[in-house]
Amino acid sequence: MHIRRFALAALVLLSGSLVSVVAPLAAAADKDPTVVIRETLKSRFKEIEIVDVKPSPVPGIYEVFTGDSIAYSDATGNYVFLGSLMDTRTRSDLTADRMNERNAVAFETLPLGQAIKVVKGNGKRRMVVFSDPDCPFCKQLEHTLAGINDTTVYVLLFPITSLHPDAANKAHAIWCSKDRVTTWLSWMRDAQAPKAVSQPCKDDPVQSLQALGRKLYINSTPTLMFPNGKRISGALPAEQLEPLLNAPPAAAGSKPSASSP
Repeated sequence: MHIRRFALAALVLLSGSLVSVVAPLAAAADKDPTVVIRETLKSRFKEIEIVDVKPSPVPGIYEVFTGDSIAYSDATGNYVFLGSLMDTRTRSDLTADRMNERNAVAFETLPLGQAIKVVKGNGKRRMVVFSDPDCPFCKQLEHTLAGINDTTVYVLLFPITSLHPDAANKAHAIWCSKDRVTTWLSWMRDAQAPKAVSQPCKDDPVQSLQALGRKLYINSTPTLMFPNGKRISGALPAEQLEPLLNAPPAAAGSKPSASSP
């Protein structure tokens, strides 16, 4: 043991380079991994904006949030992977859940005046849905909503033309019809096509809603938002919609405004 210590001491004395290498490594080991990851990735991917880095549910793996996506990194930032993180116990897509949580906005700041307002019963329970007229899951959601009472559903038209080339034409036609609610429901539930229009009518909000959707990182339909601050992607069944509709609203100021820069 004494010989090994002597040899190590001699090596340190003979070579200052060992100290210069070990010291930075020790400093890096003491540094917050979230800071290390951010610095490492920013130095290597200058074109990507990293909003923040936080621990993920998996020990030793960190969540890198860029606004429109989530990546996962080890503690050094040297290894990153993309894709969905699943909880196999519940089969939940944890990545999608986190994206919805991170990009949630205050319900009252959404442009409800630019929505197709569908009221059933007393209309007390409210939700917003960004919906594409040609999205099969949006149509599935509409059939589910047909069986749920005492709701006000604000439909914000959000055609995704990269998937459904004619969706924008249908969105304009539905908004410009004499009875938007009837035209919307007739198409989504009964496949009765709206009467085509040659150009958008006055106050047609489709283009501005597309811009809002991009700002809110909405990349799939239907995307649902509730007064309690929850944001959900996908056509939920009635048994999952009911508790969200019944939940009390979020406290004022607890979520960012949809109109914030």
